[in-house]
Amino acid sequence: MERLRRIWLFYYDGFRNMSSLGRTLWIVVLLKLFIMFAILRVFFFRPALADCETDAQKSMVVIENLTK
Repeated sequence: MERLRRIWLFYYDGFRNMSSLGRTLWIVVLLKLFIMFAILRVFFFRPALADCETDAQKSMVVIENLTK
């Protein structure tokens, strides 16, 4: 437990003592990650296997998509 606390304090102190440019860059990185994984996934990547009920149907959908 002490090791986790020391790791946490290491990163906490690093971010606390970071310059304003560094903080701004981290905000940009986190914002881009949020956009990529939360927003784009919802609107552009439809779960193709959600409509399948059995594993056989799922495997057929995967095979069809790979051989197109």
